[in-house]
Amino acid sequence: MEYLDSLGRRAKDASVKLNTLDAASKNLGLRAAAQALVKESASIIAANRLDMEEAVANGMSEALQDRLMLDEDRIKSMADGLEQISGMKDPIGEVMENNIRPNGLKIQKIRVPMGVIGIIYESRPNVTTDAFGLCFKTGNAVILRGGSDAINSIKEIVNVIRRALENEKLPGDAILLVEDTSRQTATEFMKMNGYMDLLIPRGGAGLIRSVVNNATVPVIETGTGNCHIYVDEEADLDMALDIIDNAKTSRMGVCNACESLVIHRAVADEIIPRIYDRLTKKDIEIRGCLEAVEISPGIKTASDEDYSKEFLGPVISLKVVDNLDQAIEFVNANTTHHSEAIITKNQDNANRFMKEIDAACVYMNASTRFTDGGEFGLGAEIGISTQKFHARGPMGLEAITSYKYIIFGDGQVRT
Repeated sequence: MEYLDSLGRRAKDASVKLNTLDAASKNLGLRAAAQALVKESASIIAANRLDMEEAVANGMSEALQDRLMLDEDRIKSMADGLEQISGMKDPIGEVMENNIRPNGLKIQKIRVPMGVIGIIYESRPNVTTDAFGLCFKTGNAVILRGGSDAINSIKEIVNVIRRALENEKLPGDAILLVEDTSRQTATEFMKMNGYMDLLIPRGGAGLIRSVVNNATVPVIETGTGNCHIYVDEEADLDMALDIIDNAKTSRMGVCNACESLVIHRAVADEIIPRIYDRLTKKDIEIRGCLEAVEISPGIKTASDEDYSKEFLGPVISLKVVDNLDQAIEFVNANTTHHSEAIITKNQDNANRFMKEIDAACVYMNASTRFTDGGEFGLGAEIGISTQKFHARGPMGLEAITSYKYIIFGDGQVRT
């Protein structure tokens, strides 16, 4: 497809220029983009309003509308993210290893840009600035393919950033947007071999499955979050309630929100009615096992599918188990390998849970909502990897770099 070929060539050219920029120049571009976002927030909000009107007309859920909506505070937060990245250490050029061989060869392993990174995402306009900031800091060009739900917002954000870069004599093609939101173009985007070095999907299970099944360029699987909280028999129940409330209700349309509760039978009679009262006051529907329904009859009977579902809305599942072994087995059977938590005062139980649960992030006595690049001190994140190579969990700057070996000799030949 000539359209995508053109974008690919431009991104490749930009990546060569970015590879030559020093840290000061990259930081200048990041700060210029941050300032432009705030200065031109009115035009971004106006574009976002078009997307919001369309979302309402199409019956988009309130949780997804929340992900889509931009206001001055959210734009300021996006700008702050770029400022924060500008203040972080530039990883490019870092000497990761430095060895001298017996024959006198000096071998260094140094961190380098990946090259061109593609990001395919849905209705979260803030991903645009996160992706740009991390890619620009690491000397990578980025090609964005956002969803049709947010296309007006994304276009305006990209235009603002490009103008800011060009005003500083920096390559505007450091950030490029696929403006055609058709499914055919999305599929072709996943196959930009020769142009794109890495593709990262950010969105729901359907998008990620489509990318994994169709892409011919390397992919990092991210995002889908069926996050569990296990309330142990030795849990502080007041703490458990507060953590469950925060993890489920503070923001429901995000991948680190809690979607499933696992309750030890020893505390089920005491805590399940309290969970029911706390969550139903916030209009959360609880779908539970038969024992949970007997304890609190307002709970709806769960299907098997409910225990492995990412709801991204006002629904949560609940399962009663006999012991820690069952809890670990249940969580591992239904996990999406994102974020899981145990609430307990027993350190041995916590240690077992944290060791045996197969997830990128495992918490003791804390909300799963902390799985975030900013909260982990990584600055903005480009995604949360739920696979095991080469990056796992919140992906910051180092996750989107590669490395190469440089070798210094003084005439050595191999015998």
